[in-house]
Amino acid sequence: MKNHVFRPLAIIVALVVLILVARLFIVPKDFGVGERGYMYGWHRAGNENEWKAFPVKYNFSSGYCKDCHGDNYEGLMKSPHAIIPCEDCHGPVRDHPSDPPKLAIDTSRAQCLRCHSPLPYPSSGRAEIRGVDPEAHNPGVECSSCHNPHKPALESMR
Repeated sequence: MKNHVFRPLAIIVALVVLILVARLFIVPKDFGVGERGYMYGWHRAGNENEWKAFPVKYNFSSGYCKDCHGDNYEGLMKSPHAIIPCEDCHGPVRDHPSDPPKLAIDTSRAQCLRCHSPLPYPSSGRAEIRGVDPEAHNPGVECSSCHNPHKPALESMR
């Protein structure tokens, strides 16, 4: 072969070798190592304790809210919104203040339209969610002024 083929090939090989050598010095020894040997994913056994000490922001359990907010919880569990964790609308549990007893609640249209604006993709699960045309359905009015999100059925209009 000619030099115009060998030179670029030599540069590519040199770059690959340089990257592999640099990886030996940059990547920690315990990166990607699990109990049974190599483990795929971004995991480093040496910082597990850091992550264990990291405060959990979301609880992901609507049952957590049941003890103090039973009236809203019971109504919600009978509605189509039962599949949605409370924190999706009310924010993370970690920031739940003890005084005042309520979280700051986002009652903006944008909050409801995250799920209820129509999507043109029939294959997505969102296509099955009842949507509204935000331009035609009471533009400029917060949804919660007419609808109770804890009882979203039509008969639960305020």
